[in-house]
Amino acid sequence: QLVESGGGLVQAGDSLRLSCTTSDSTFNRYALGWFRQAPGKEREFVAAVAWSDGKYYADSVKGRFTISRVNANRTAYLQMNSLKPEDTAVYFCAAKGSGYGFSWWRDGSGYQFWGQGTQVTVSS
Repeated sequence: QLVESGGGLVQAGDSLRLSCTTSDSTFNRYALGWFRQAPGKEREFVAAVAWSDGKYYADSVKGRFTISRVNANRTAYLQMNSLKPEDTAVYFCAAKGSGYGFSWWRDGSGYQFWGQGTQVTVSS
C-alpha cells in the first residue's frame, strides 16, 4: 500500500514536497514513479527513480522537480519548485517491481501498485 501526502493549494512560483510512503519491507526493490492527472486530461508521467537510484523526468518538469528516495524510511519524495498553474493535478505515487523494458519509467500500465493520490493546486 502506498500513501501520498504533501499536496495543497499554493501560488505560482511556490514549492511543495510530496511524500509517498509504505510499510512494505521490500520497498528498496521497487522503482517508484510519480504520475499526475488533471481534470479532463489523461494521466501523465512526471518522474521516476529506479531501485538503483537512476532518475527520469518528463520534459515539462525537468529542472523544476526532483525525485528522491530514502529506503530506510520507505519513502519517496517529489520536490516541486517554481510551480505553475499547469502543474495543477492529482499526483499519484506508483511502485514497479518488474518489467523494465524500453522507457519503462513512463509507462503507467507497468506499475503494479498505486496510491490514492494527493491534490496539488497552483493558482496564478
